[in-house]
Amino acid sequence: MRSLAELISEDRSAWAEVEAAVSGSPFAVEILPTDPDRAASCLQRLQVTTNSWLGSLVYLSGGLVVDDGWLRILGSGHPERRLPDIHTVNAGFEGAGLVVAQDVMGGEFVWRQGDGPSPSIHYFAPDTLRWEDLGLGYTDWLYAMLGGAIDQFYLSWRWPGWQDEVAAVPFDAGIHTAPPLFTAEGKDVAEVSRRPVPMNQLVSVLHDFADQLGA
Repeated sequence: MRSLAELISEDRSAWAEVEAAVSGSPFAVEILPTDPDRAASCLQRLQVTTNSWLGSLVYLSGGLVVDDGWLRILGSGHPERRLPDIHTVNAGFEGAGLVVAQDVMGGEFVWRQGDGPSPSIHYFAPDTLRWEDLGLGYTDWLYAMLGGAIDQFYLSWRWPGWQDEVAAVPFDAGIHTAPPLFTAEGKDVAEVSRRPVPMNQLVSVLHDFADQLGA
C-alpha cells in the first residue's frame, strides 16, 4: 500500500482542472469542504494519487453537489450536510468496481473494468434496472456531466418544479417513485407519487427488483 505522501502530488494536482470545470459549468455546483484528517484517510484507502481527478476530488473536497442536488459526486464526505464519503457508500456495494456518484432517483455511477482496455463509468439506470457502460473514464465522464451532459442524460425524468423538490431532499436520501420508473405506469415522473427515502434503502430496493426481474 502506498503511503499518503506518495499519493499527494502537490506540483501535479488535478484539482485546478476540477475547479475550472466546476466554474465553467452551466449548472449550480457546490464544492463541499472537507476535514483534513477524513480526507487523508479516504485518499489512503482509495490508493489513487491527487494528480487524477478522482484522487484530487476525494482529497480536497467533501464532494460535489450538482444541479440542486440532482447529482452527488462522492468525495471524502460532509457529515453536517449529510453527504457520505466514497467508502461509506461502497461499503454496501457488492458489485465489482467503485461507486463514484449517485443521483437523486437512485441511479449509480460506478468506475469499473468493462469491455474496453481501461476502466470506464457504468450507470445503473432506475428506469431499466440495467447497467450501461458509458464508455468514458472518470475524468472524461465528470467533465462531460459538469459541462452540460446532465440535461440530456436526464431529459425524460425532469418534471415541472423538480428543482425545488430535489433541493429539499437531504444528500443521503433519494426520491422513491410509485409506480417505479421501470414500469410502464411510472414513465411519466410528473404523474407518479414521489417521496424522499434514505439513499441506501432506495438503491437496495432497485437492485432487489433487478435481481427478481432478471435484469
